[in-house]
Amino acid sequence: MRAVLEIGGTHVTAALVDPLRTRVRRRIRRPLDARGKAEHILGTVVRCAGELRAPAGQVWAAAVPGPFDHEKGIARFEGVGKFDDLYGIDVRSVLIDGVWPRPTDVVFLNDAHAFALGEWRAGAAAGHRRCVGITLGTGVGSAFLTDGAVRREGPGVPPEGRVDLLTWAGAPLEHSVSRRAILARYGGHDVDVRDIAVRAREGERWAGQVLAEALAALGAVIAPCVRDFDASALVVGGAMALSWDLVGPAIGTGLGDTPVRARPGTLGADAALIGAAEFVGAARR
Repeated sequence: MRAVLEIGGTHVTAALVDPLRTRVRRRIRRPLDARGKAEHILGTVVRCAGELRAPAGQVWAAAVPGPFDHEKGIARFEGVGKFDDLYGIDVRSVLIDGVWPRPTDVVFLNDAHAFALGEWRAGAAAGHRRCVGITLGTGVGSAFLTDGAVRREGPGVPPEGRVDLLTWAGAPLEHSVSRRAILARYGGHDVDVRDIAVRAREGERWAGQVLAEALAALGAVIAPCVRDFDASALVVGGAMALSWDLVGPAIGTGLGDTPVRARPGTLGADAALIGAAEFVGAARR
């Protein structure tokens, strides 16, 4: 069994993953306030990991969103609206010292990388040598994989492997494709993206137009990346992907004649956990 963590903006999950059968055997999930103080955030993470009661001496893997120094285990969140109070903290040391039974080490990976690795290992991208993973939540996450290895450079790969560093209509992509951008474009009060999706399904023209324009922009931006990377699979996950009946066709419009069609992930919440287990296994080999 491999012990893993997924730290998100609203929750933290600790799990034991069977690497041979690629199944999550046990999980503990706790709510998390990413806007809280560092001691509260890290206290919740440590308690959640401890409740898992993983075997002693494990090398844990933790899937964490950026900006984060995943190699050193140090938080670099600043001005992103979540985890800001963690800036500069050595999260690796906190986990090694705080979790019991004590880990021998903690390795970190980007949450979008974890999603893509999970889908490559046992989900929608299984059997594909070259694949692209996209996560749609607060912003846009991405991963470019070749035989399960993350690529940060090469044909089709954007700077640092990050689609969010690309532009659309002369502005950063996330000015058009992100939770904040979609809500600003839609207007109104007390709505979230899922509410806009419901209204689009109910026939509200403006709601459908806002979602379609944003996601078509995403498809248009990633189309040359997918082609030049020679990917045979494009897998999409994250909160917005739950509305695939709206998301899929809109991304497809942007992709145009790109031969690879976008598909939703099939592992749900297990994808990042299985991907983190795959990552720690590769790190130990």
